[in-house]
Amino acid sequence: MLVAEGIMIFEETKLKGVFIIKPERKVDERGPHTRSIFSKEEFLAHGLNAAIVQSDVSYIKTKGTFRGMHFQAPPYEEDKIISCCYGAILNYIVDLRVDSETFKDWIKIEVSSENGYLVYIPRSCAHGFYTLRPDTRVIYQLTQYHYPEHVWGFRFDDPAFDIRVPAEISNLSEKDRHYPDLYLLPS
Repeated sequence: MLVAEGIMIFEETKLKGVFIIKPERKVDERGPHTRSIFSKEEFLAHGLNAAIVQSDVSYIKTKGTFRGMHFQAPPYEEDKIISCCYGAILNYIVDLRVDSETFKDWIKIEVSSENGYLVYIPRSCAHGFYTLRPDTRVIYQLTQYHYPEHVWGFRFDDPAFDIRVPAEISNLSEKDRHYPDLYLLPS
């Protein structure tokens, strides 16, 4: 049974199964209160995978850092819930589901400590983010354990997508810089 206080508002994006989740804020004399990060009951009510098995935190020191585009390959695909407990990021999500009407389409969603949004990213979608502020902390809730040998990716500037970031990238890992174009990825 859903309680009236602290509910989450689920908005599906143009990429089927990708949701922006907006916690409803309740404010009183003590300050704001929201349900954040996760509610198994609410996720299940929207048909989303609620079997969280691992949580990770990324701390990014530099504004303009790009991390991604990453996904975990079969048989270890994962659904992700992304939130930002400090700072702000632009999430980039690319639909890699070949049978999807939006195959190779991408969207961007701003998530910050102020707006409190979460992004639900289903398996077979790649994810990356660009930091809008220094000292940003990103929380990942995952439905699959991390298997480094099954992590794949492609460059954010892969011509198949034309992903645009708002300003120059100040920090990009060597691994992310040298990923292949999408067509070189295993099927």
